[in-house]
Amino acid sequence: MVKSYLKYEHSKTFGLINSSFSNALWAPDDGLQNASLRQSGGGKAVVGADEEVLCWDVKKGELLSRWRDKECAAEVTSIAQSDADPDVFAVGYGDGSIRIWDARIATVIVNFNGHRSAVTVLAFGSDGSRLASGSKDTDIIIWDLVAEVGLYKLRGHDNQITGLQFLQHTAEATGDDEEVGQGAQTNILTNGVDDQPGFLLTTSKDAKIKIWNLDSQHCIETHIAQSNGECWALSMSPDGSGCITAGNDGELKVWSIDMRGLMSSTLEMEDGEKQAYLKERGFLHRQGKDRTIGVTFHPRGKYIAAHGSQKAIELWRIRSESEVQKNLARKRRRRREKLLATQDGALKDGLINGGDDVSENLATADIADVIVPHVIVRTGGKVRSVDWGRGRSSKVINLLSANTNNELELYSISTKQLDKKKATDEPPDYSRTFAVDLPGHRTDVRSVALSSDDRMLASSSNGSLKIWNVRTQNCIRTLDCGYALCSSFLPGDKIFVVGNRNGELELFDIASSTLIETVKAHEGPVWTLHVHPDGRSMATGSADKSAKFFNFEVVQEEIPGTQRTTPRFKLVHTRTLKVSDDILSLRFSPDSRLVALSLLDNTVKVFFTDSLKLFLNLYGHKLPVLNMDISFDSKLIVTCSADKNVRIWGLDFGDCHKAFFAHQDSIMQVAFVPHNQDGNGHHFFSASKDRVIKYWDGDKFEQIQKLEGHHGEVWAMTVGRTGEFLVTASHDKSIRIWQQTDEQIFLEEEREKELEELYENTLTASLDNDDDPGGEKAEVGPAGKQTTETLMAGEKIVEALELGIADLEVMREWSQAKATQANLAPPDRHPIFLYTNISAEAHVLNVVQKIKAAALQDALLVLPFTQVPPLFTFLQIWAEKQWSIPLTCRVLFFVLNIHHRQIVASKTMRPMLDGIRRHLRRALQRQKDEMGFNLAALRFVGARMREKGEKDYVDEAVWEAEEERALKGKKKRGFVDVA
Repeated sequence: MVKSYLKYEHSKTFGLINSSFSNALWAPDDGLQNASLRQSGGGKAVVGADEEVLCWDVKKGELLSRWRDKECAAEVTSIAQSDADPDVFAVGYGDGSIRIWDARIATVIVNFNGHRSAVTVLAFGSDGSRLASGSKDTDIIIWDLVAEVGLYKLRGHDNQITGLQFLQHTAEATGDDEEVGQGAQTNILTNGVDDQPGFLLTTSKDAKIKIWNLDSQHCIETHIAQSNGECWALSMSPDGSGCITAGNDGELKVWSIDMRGLMSSTLEMEDGEKQAYLKERGFLHRQGKDRTIGVTFHPRGKYIAAHGSQKAIELWRIRSESEVQKNLARKRRRRREKLLATQDGALKDGLINGGDDVSENLATADIADVIVPHVIVRTGGKVRSVDWGRGRSSKVINLLSANTNNELELYSISTKQLDKKKATDEPPDYSRTFAVDLPGHRTDVRSVALSSDDRMLASSSNGSLKIWNVRTQNCIRTLDCGYALCSSFLPGDKIFVVGNRNGELELFDIASSTLIETVKAHEGPVWTLHVHPDGRSMATGSADKSAKFFNFEVVQEEIPGTQRTTPRFKLVHTRTLKVSDDILSLRFSPDSRLVALSLLDNTVKVFFTDSLKLFLNLYGHKLPVLNMDISFDSKLIVTCSADKNVRIWGLDFGDCHKAFFAHQDSIMQVAFVPHNQDGNGHHFFSASKDRVIKYWDGDKFEQIQKLEGHHGEVWAMTVGRTGEFLVTASHDKSIRIWQQTDEQIFLEEEREKELEELYENTLTASLDNDDDPGGEKAEVGPAGKQTTETLMAGEKIVEALELGIADLEVMREWSQAKATQANLAPPDRHPIFLYTNISAEAHVLNVVQKIKAAALQDALLVLPFTQVPPLFTFLQIWAEKQWSIPLTCRVLFFVLNIHHRQIVASKTMRPMLDGIRRHLRRALQRQKDEMGFNLAALRFVGARMREKGEKDYVDEAVWEAEEERALKGKKKRGFVDVA
């Protein structure tokens, strides 16, 4: 009989506040009607956390919601919020897919897939109907959120896209206040679907900044954005009059945008002299000389924040026009005084009389006079991204900082009072108002341990030890410790021991959250510790080439100044075992007979516990053994090494049962299932730096299952006492619980699944590489990407067309025969039509309707040309019956576009096209009439509602006077003789 195993699945993720892959956004509190409450709240932060998006309450530090699509395992790389609907967020992922989320219900509305690699930046249009996305694959794609399709792909950059901004016409940008609302000319650059598409501003790591005309779909202007390497960030001022690009060495370049010129360029049809709409205004330099990875304007437009990858955010303030004029006047006066001191009298008179005639404004002033440093905010960790918090107070501005050390901080910065003259020009004050830092570690978790009842989990890192409730995933204790390397609960689960890099053992009382004692156990780092199976002692292994054994004792200590004593827990050193090299791992066998030590010389030495005499030497690994474990019956020992191999040894004679290449990188930890209740006592797990956990059968030497989910190296792992779950901790700062399910898995099926995945990955990769590497890519291309989903959808359409055409033919023949034979039995149709009692055309339409709008075009590309005539047959039937006209038109136009030459050259398809055109025009005219009627009815209802809802105030005297004046001026009715 084939042996089956129980499957382990990812259950929960915690310990992660924000990941360093993605940016963070600030959003206001929901549902707070009281203005005072809204102002005191810190708002919420929307951040990427591996494959999930988390919404945090910044003030309380609580998790509000968690957005996760189970179909996507890639990490979140970019987040953008729609201005038109603040509850709509676009999220880009590492596999090139984009999902539009509704924050109110935490579900995906639309799913797009067009990029070949990670999405780096997203930007919504002002009306929220379009989305632009940039990726590491150097492409920019414009998506239509209403039709749920990709419109087109823009190519022109030679490296990863780092900035996207839609350019829109505003009154502030052009100074045309009186033009607002006067018709089409003001709306020339808006992003509405009905208006002209407008323009897009893009930057890339290739150091170029480009303006794209989205109407003609081509680049109209290109500049070199940075003088010293890549361009890493782009931000546009709220009024659209300028932008800032950021690059290496702390350099920021300021640009002015000629929005009036851009607007008029769409109206001018004749070729004139080429005009530059993007002009350099000057450079700003940060105090930090690292590369600037983020820059953003305040929504009110008065402040700019920029940051590199260090622990600082630099703020600049944009001066008002009056301040700039005062500053320029001061500079002119100083310049004039210098000249007066050096020139003769005649020149002095001229300078005195004509010196003030030179007037400068904001457009011509040096940028260093307009934008001045405001304050440098020192953060608690290296900054990954920043976003402005929107408050009502003008005296304080809020800034949200997402740090790479798994922390969110909200800073309040006071705005400088310009009217108050201060004696000392001190920088403005700032304070860290709120922070989300308790639910996670600042550094990588190096050790995890479970309590004896599997209710508590302890995770330790450099500087902190956290105790978690396994059921609720809440952090119930946070303690300060050294650089932790290993840890364990002591019997009773009331005391926890941590071995650190300084050679110390730290004992913590969990109930009182106190450090009981620090024992200087070794001269080097304590790499490993293990509690003896009898629960009365423990052993530690260190880099000082010794293993030490400690007994647990409770001693009575005198309270200073009194005669009383108090019980105190102590570690009493009893024995020391000296070895030839550093000890990396130490394990007792469950029967307490043996103790195994792995050394830096690639060997494992097994000693008798009582006499500490050498029993076995295990040779075979080519690099040091990093971890090992002994099975429940003390018969097997499994070792893992930096040589990427796992070896299974017998503890009777020290023979190697099996050695296999287990992972693609160093294997950090192995662990047996602690019991043999289900016959799985010789099953073990291995965790590696290749981000994968694997489940093995130690008797059959087979891999049972591969657990993927972490986005960084897996440092630590522990298996529950029941064996029903395991916990892993990773470099991505997340702690994950993998739960055993009731689902059975078979090894043959798992191998088949792996082969299928490998085949699908290579197939989609080969389809992605269809571009000619040597040829020149077109500037505009279709926004599509073949995936397994689109290939399967195309196959479903082909299958439905074949069945449908056959059924149409059968039904046609039956109808002809029935005309002569009235009692003719129904024909033998395909079971799918008999079961659902549906016609062929309805079945094909159902298949096409079930395909997602975003994947439909890619699915139609899969169809060979031989399937186009059958498809046109059904399109003609749908148009005649007026079924799903928008979908019919969309399919028809796309197929006409890609197969235009063959269709035009075909004699059989010309009459079919004429029939489709005739039916479509009739259907569209009918829909047009229906919409016109409905619009007229809505206008009438709206007018009636306004009449009922509005009451006009009428002055009777004025009204009567106007009526009399109207009657006097009224002419008598005349009669005309038409004969």
